[in-house]
Amino acid sequence: MRAVVIEQFGVLPAVREVPAPAAPAGAVVLDVEATGLCRSDHHAFTGHDGDVTLPHVPGHELVGRVAALGEGVRRVQVGDRVTTPFVEGCGRCRWCREGASQVCPDQTQPGFTHDGSWAEQVVIRAADHNLVPVPEDLPAEAVVTLGCRFATAYRGLTARAGLRAGEGVAVIGCGGVGLSAVMIAAALGARPIAVDVDPGALALARDHGAEVLVDTSGLDAAQAAAAIVEAAGERPTVTVEALGREQTTDAALFALAPLGRHVQIGLYAAPPRLAMPRVIGQELTVLGSHGMAAADYPGLLELVVSGALRPQDLVTRTLDLEQAGEALLELGERTRPGVTIIRP
Repeated sequence: MRAVVIEQFGVLPAVREVPAPAAPAGAVVLDVEATGLCRSDHHAFTGHDGDVTLPHVPGHELVGRVAALGEGVRRVQVGDRVTTPFVEGCGRCRWCREGASQVCPDQTQPGFTHDGSWAEQVVIRAADHNLVPVPEDLPAEAVVTLGCRFATAYRGLTARAGLRAGEGVAVIGCGGVGLSAVMIAAALGARPIAVDVDPGALALARDHGAEVLVDTSGLDAAQAAAAIVEAAGERPTVTVEALGREQTTDAALFALAPLGRHVQIGLYAAPPRLAMPRVIGQELTVLGSHGMAAADYPGLLELVVSGALRPQDLVTRTLDLEQAGEALLELGERTRPGVTIIRP
């Protein structure tokens, strides 16, 4: 099959002919219909993720059809159209049994622990536990990002922060996951405040539900926090950091209302030093969001099927495998507004 292969960290990957995968026991092989380009893919590409070994096929957001079943798979059949969380639980441990597969200690992640979905086919482990059926009439553009960005933002806002209708939520960083958080917050009846340095990203956020836009170009963390509060007219009760930068996380913590809840989604390239004195003094809650278990997808899918949430509206670019490597390289230089998907 054809696949994008990273042969050296940080060096432009190329499309190669590689052996087609077989399905191990409990796993399936999927024919990839479409897959996403996510900032997490860039972390793998640059060698920031210790699970990645070379040569390696990236890609962890996808929609596809079951092409082959491993021994013991019972809940899906060949031909079924499915997606999957990027964190795939083992299905056996305490956390998986309790519905928290996103923190499974024996988790696997396509595109990280094994070859991913920037290919014509991909293997999904513990398939009965991790596959999520999706309707035939949903376009691929509406499904691809449910595997990572939308699932992570949805769980972060609902199960982690407990976001309520009417609450102000500042989303710092309006790339793919940030825009997902803006859209979900709007769909839940909250008041999204979009924060970014890119006018194009802010325009997209406005078009998809942001009530307040804050351009923090050239501002330090304290100044950015002050700009957020001034623009919103009050301190937000929930903040989301979707970039993985020390300065933007501090801005979120400085802006947050006393007793507020901060959701950290962005991944850091190095361990950060953060404004913890304010966390202590204002009794802030700091929450991580690391994907979502397959069992929790019905609520998210219901929003998408109903049309209250339209992930497809964020797709601004569709590439083929030959174009994917250049797009991955570009991601380290600048963030392109909207979502990019890849069709093998």
